Amino acid sequence: MDNSSFLIPHSSLSAASASAASASAPVVTIVALCHNHSSFLREALDSILSQTYSNLEVWLVDDASTDGSAATLREYAARYPAWHLLLLPENVGNCRAFNQAFRRSRGEFVIDFATDDVLLPNRVSQQVAAFRGAAPLVGMVYSNAELIDAAGRPLGLHHRPDGHGGRRPAPASGWVFAEVLRRYFISTPTMMMRRACLQQLGGYDEALAYEDFDFWVRASREWQFLYLDEVTTRKRRHPRSLGRRAYRRHDPFLTSTIRVCEKALALVRTPAERVALATRLRWELRQAARRHRHAEVRALFRLLRAAAPPALLDRALAAWSKVRLSIGG
Repeated sequence: MDNSSFLIPHSSLSAASASAASASAPVVTIVALCHNHSSFLREALDSILSQTYSNLEVWLVDDASTDGSAATLREYAARYPAWHLLLLPENVGNCRAFNQAFRRSRGEFVIDFATDDVLLPNRVSQQVAAFRGAAPLVGMVYSNAELIDAAGRPLGLHHRPDGHGGRRPAPASGWVFAEVLRRYFISTPTMMMRRACLQQLGGYDEALAYEDFDFWVRASREWQFLYLDEVTTRKRRHPRSLGRRAYRRHDPFLTSTIRVCEKALALVRTPAERVALATRLRWELRQAARRHRHAEVRALFRLLRAAAPPALLDRALAAWSKVRLSIGG
């Protein structure tokens, strides 16, 4: 094998999918991203097979796993010749790995599927139906998720009942740019994205260590988001999952977050959006300070000074004096 990507092309649809497909059933691309997920991989791939929606285009992408995952992916690709296999010879990260499959794909809607998670059988059908009942400016549909541990044991829901008829974190639909800036509320594995939205963004930003916050910020500026109140996905929490690495010393996640906040500052248009971004920056600053990420604290504070209205900046300055004392800066 040479040092280029190893690509095994197949026919675009299996015979079963082709017979079931019709003009009214859009193609949905599932990009199944794997990096050292051998313990969870078969369950994840079997959950694709369990989908009640048949008009699927499946891309299996291995980002240079070292745990035998590639052999399992080869096995499934051989067993299901409509699926595409892309084995990357070196680890390039989620954003770049996803883009390589996305740019070769053709589905009207796209799911970025980490293969340590699990799709519930009606996931694709429910989200396609939501898109078809929504306005053309809806660029992404997301939903609730069941959280599970490494062994598959339930840990609760992402959007939990709050005891007052709502959910915590509260989902938001429509023009959600300010909400995306202010707080985390979307369960990333539940997202189905409209291809036109992703194409307008140029796919994921490959300079970043992770994709979701950047996608939310850039997409929600011009596209609406829609919350589907269904549990469509099992999201796995385990020590090696990407979310568990955020804010660790020397981890690039926080640097990427700062870069996304810089983009957001260039996109804000209203005082309310500035307040929302300032709220985010204050939260990120506190996380960085607690972990003694001194350079990142200073970068975040510079952004906060540029984004915050005067009253909010005064409060931030008072907090900053305490932060400086705590980090010795």
